[in-house]
Amino acid sequence: MRPMTADAKRGLRRELRARRLALADSRDLVADDHAVADVVMATVARTGLRTGASVTLYESMPQEPPTAQAIAALQDAGFRVLVPITLPDLDLDWADAADPERTPLGLAAIAEVDLVLAPGLSVDSSGTRLGQGGGCYDKALPRRARGTPVIVLLHPEEHPGPVLPRAAHDVPVDAVLTAEGVTPVAS
Repeated sequence: MRPMTADAKRGLRRELRARRLALADSRDLVADDHAVADVVMATVARTGLRTGASVTLYESMPQEPPTAQAIAALQDAGFRVLVPITLPDLDLDWADAADPERTPLGLAAIAEVDLVLAPGLSVDSSGTRLGQGGGCYDKALPRRARGTPVIVLLHPEEHPGPVLPRAAHDVPVDAVLTAEGVTPVAS
């Protein structure tokens, strides 16, 4: 595949953000919030994670697939949910979602999780993820324990995405999760 220039990548992100905004406006995000939670819980059960296991999940922005119900469902089922704290250098620290103070746990906290649920703008059929462009997850994902699955949350209409360039720092993801289910990707 031909490498994508930085300008082309920025253009693709603009296009995908505009599409996402239109999708979010057209979806019932309250219903999606509950559906995403159901899919997350079914996925956790399928992976064999037990109560007390740790999962990362982000607190969604209004146009992103909603995560509030998934965070609550995971916590109610006894899972520890770590949410990202974006640092000035765009690396990610982590905090326990149950901690209202969001006390930082350190960059290495991701190494202790059993499942990474991550945001993205797009994932292609080979598992290449396109994020917002800050490189936050590009920095954090290599610190997870070897073999820890990475699943990206998208709106149903966003997957499969266009073929994306994969740079050396890009960590392939294992699956895409939407309000309609989970789709494994070939990495």
